[in-house]
Amino acid sequence: MALSLLRPSTSLRLSPSPSPSPSRRSFSVKAQSASVLTQDELKKLAASKAVESVRSGMVLGLGTGSTAAFAVAEIGELLAAGKISNIVGVPTSKRTYEQALSLGIPLSTLDDHPHIDLAIDGADEVDPFLNLVKGRGGALLREKMVEAASDKFIVIVDETKLVDGLGGSGLAMPVEVVQFCWKYNLTRLLGLFKDHGCEAKLRLEADGKPYVTDNSNFIVDLYFTNPIRDADAAAREISAFEGVVDHGLFLGMATEVIIAAADGVIVKTK
Repeated sequence: MALSLLRPSTSLRLSPSPSPSPSRRSFSVKAQSASVLTQDELKKLAASKAVESVRSGMVLGLGTGSTAAFAVAEIGELLAAGKISNIVGVPTSKRTYEQALSLGIPLSTLDDHPHIDLAIDGADEVDPFLNLVKGRGGALLREKMVEAASDKFIVIVDETKLVDGLGGSGLAMPVEVVQFCWKYNLTRLLGLFKDHGCEAKLRLEADGKPYVTDNSNFIVDLYFTNPIRDADAAAREISAFEGVVDHGLFLGMATEVIIAAADGVIVKTK
């Protein structure tokens, strides 16, 4: 079944969406109360659900962010306890690399392990078709590279990340650009989305200096008044700009989304 909820009653409070396509599975329910759990406890529960898919011998894509960090921590615990073995992790950021290294998880890169069995990561927005906005943590390029190389990509989010359309949260949709003439590309991105009520800002550190990614690039954050009308077209047109390295639209990539909600954990699959 495609959807499970760790409580038998209650509404899912998902945004209205078109009827599922025939490839989508139906929903089911698990009877386990989660009403007393905090948000962090729900995230840990969601991470545990994702880690159930981990098997010995796998090459794993290790995501970036607070929720993904719970999954990395649990993988490390399972490895230390001897419950899984012979795994290799491919981290999506320097932060994740440092966390996984401290947990004794063997690490590698796409150069040495170009085929990944399973990736587990968070997301900033999820639409009804499991398309994503990612990269507010700044790791969008490495995340996309690792997750595109994965047979299965499990996403962990909380229910606040659900949107009717990408860009609908009003929060940043990042675009990674080279440092050279970044303002030129910021202006071109504004022109591309002039009919969307879009605002573009260079991402800055607390000290006012430009944020620099793990790949030594800058990030231009796009803020939309209305959801992006055609995310596929937007992704193509953003990528066509010279000097754009990548963007935070992850379309058609997620195979499973685990949603930590106030009433429990929802699992949605294609």
